[in-house]
Amino acid sequence: MDDGSCGDGLSPNDIRRFLSRIAAIAVSGAESEGGIDDAAAAVETITALEELKAAAAGAQAVLTTQVADTIRRGRRDAGRPAARWNTGIATQIGLARKDSPHRGTTHLGLARALTADMPHTLGQLRRGDLSEWRATILVRETACLTADDRRIVDERLCADPTVLTGKGDSTVAAMAARLAAELDAAAVARRKARGVQHRRVSVRPAPDFMGHLGALLPMDRAVCVWATLRRDADTLIATGDADGRTRDQVMADLLVERTIGLAHPLSPPVAVQVVISDQSLFGGSDIPAEVPGHGPIPAAAAREWIHDAVDSDTAVTLRKLYARPTDGQLTAVESVARCFPTGLARLIDLRDRTCRTPWCDAPIRHHDHITPHEDGGPTTADNGLGLCAACNLAKQGDGWATTRTDDTDGTGAHADVHTVEFRTPTGHTYRSRPPAQPLPMRHRKAG
Repeated sequence: MDDGSCGDGLSPNDIRRFLSRIAAIAVSGAESEGGIDDAAAAVETITALEELKAAAAGAQAVLTTQVADTIRRGRRDAGRPAARWNTGIATQIGLARKDSPHRGTTHLGLARALTADMPHTLGQLRRGDLSEWRATILVRETACLTADDRRIVDERLCADPTVLTGKGDSTVAAMAARLAAELDAAAVARRKARGVQHRRVSVRPAPDFMGHLGALLPMDRAVCVWATLRRDADTLIATGDADGRTRDQVMADLLVERTIGLAHPLSPPVAVQVVISDQSLFGGSDIPAEVPGHGPIPAAAAREWIHDAVDSDTAVTLRKLYARPTDGQLTAVESVARCFPTGLARLIDLRDRTCRTPWCDAPIRHHDHITPHEDGGPTTADNGLGLCAACNLAKQGDGWATTRTDDTDGTGAHADVHTVEFRTPTGHTYRSRPPAQPLPMRHRKAG
């Protein structure tokens, strides 16, 4: 891309040159002998850098709105249906910020609210007086208000920079929420009613082969669940039936027992896919295994998991996956169908693991053709791509294109790897390669 400029002739290269100066800040650490003076200067630099981050976020908000308006205007002038004017814009913002499409949606919504309804908040952000997260809190807590009422909150809280000085995140949120309730109690009540519709349960990986199980519930029910688990855990500890477990451990075990009817420490009867190399499963290798959608797990933990399942009454199925021994890439399976059949879809899921859009790690929901089927693209693993629903929808927007390329650096080092190039309507390109699979056992050639 050409090096353009924004504002007073400030170009991306100008910003990157300044970035190189920031990256050159010396890390004195323990080697410093300057004493308190050096420490004081370092603290001042930390504060200045924090203000710089906030000012950069403010500039990003303004530019984000400009990008969105320009793309929308171009599609409108080209006669595109109004329903498609916004398609893929949030994904472009996420890619530009090296973030997920979901975060791109958040960035776009924040930018629109700040530039349209909250000029004082935006001003504090651009001056470095207010962090991006604090600005996000103010936008979030006033989202249910009309534009006029939101401007009143903006005026009362951010016209004078001293109002929020020294306030913590919870205090800022409470101040905004209190003003919102005063200005439009009915809107706040409607928002609360809509919030109940968003209740859900989610899971995400955690370190040490653990997982975070979360439940978004109405506050009264969430507190009730937690209080019940705590009460019963305290009872078990008081009666000596905790078997040396802490209160937190007992609460976690009670949650599992009451959800799936399985007491600690029995193994859960669940269907879980584990991708493990033959060397790790049978040869004692330490090459980590993979749980699709959750990430790597230690080989020893995977073997223990499989061993315990085999020893119990749990059904265990072993399915062979064939991969190249050089890089662990799964081999292709072909089909003449337009939709990816179950076996081929499973292969793509195992190869890609999560959505292939750069910086998006959402679960795969759609199996898409890199070269569209209507353009002659075959239904194969090579032409298949795992995407989340949002990214697949964004990819249908005007000006988006995906292509398969077998070499990412021109040297041939990554030839034959399933590399996909995403091209956005602004002409920017981003490349995505699937994660490596656990390498299979290498066999010696017969002499």
